[in-house]
Amino acid sequence: MNNSNRPVEENIKKALEKAISYREYRDLVKKLAETNSNSGPIQTDTLINYTQLNDRRMKRWDKTLKISKEYKSKIANLNSKTTWLVLTESWCGDASPSLPVMNKMAELNSKLDLKIVLRDENLELMNLFLTNGAQSIPKLIALNSKTHTVLGEWGPRPSTATKMVNDYKTEHGKLSPEFKENLQVWYNKDKGQTILDDLVKLLTLK
Repeated sequence: MNNSNRPVEENIKKALEKAISYREYRDLVKKLAETNSNSGPIQTDTLINYTQLNDRRMKRWDKTLKISKEYKSKIANLNSKTTWLVLTESWCGDASPSLPVMNKMAELNSKLDLKIVLRDENLELMNLFLTNGAQSIPKLIALNSKTHTVLGEWGPRPSTATKMVNDYKTEHGKLSPEFKENLQVWYNKDKGQTILDDLVKLLTLK
């Protein structure tokens, strides 16, 4: 074993042992929303509100997301068992459109296994997959299901949204509430297609 990879392998193994399915994650978020709570060690009204909003958004995405025949065919062509291990939290706004897309893709091919863990319970793993030095979520780690070798990663946003965020930060320094609302409008208009495109490309990295 390459010693430089040992922390990654050990933390991936730990995370997979306590990972939950998408259905279990949806049930968790729903329960948190109904009990005025949120995942993670810090409870705030803002995080609770985001959790409740995300529960409604994911419910809508689960019902309305459409995958074209072209994408279905590409997803069906995956012939090696792959695990998508995703770090997230109930209040994460970018997770609400992304996780339903990941789930729909996994439902189309039994060789694709979606597993979810909470970021703040897996900080050692999170710190091995930072985005520009930040613990940004959702973060998807693509793995060979048998060896747990890392095949690639994705997140926290689809490529177009990433450019929008970076451009806005360059001009204004930080994201405003108005920008975050506009970003959700973009997600709704895009209907998950950029996320799909990004993730189908990730499947072909091997």
